[in-house]
Amino acid sequence: MSKKLYVGNLSFEVKEEDLRELFSQIGTVESVRIITDRYSSRSKGFGFVEMASEEEAQKAMEKFNGYSLKDRDMVVSEAKPRRSKDFKGKRRY
Repeated sequence: MSKKLYVGNLSFEVKEEDLRELFSQIGTVESVRIITDRYSSRSKGFGFVEMASEEEAQKAMEKFNGYSLKDRDMVVSEAKPRRSKDFKGKRRY
């Protein structure tokens, strides 16, 4: 079963290909997505990496949390589920 990881504190220069290459050192990467600003298309400095198994995800968290990539120390943790939005676009808690 795949496991999604949150990857934060990314340099604005980091591309999805960079993360895919880095995390594939641990195992199979199912998907990579860096979140961008809707208007400027500039990275928001965080993204998500989905690993093929929980074991690979755990190894990736252990190895890459605090890992320096393009002069920034990444934060890698288990991704939390998305919060739902109500009909007006406001987040419910």
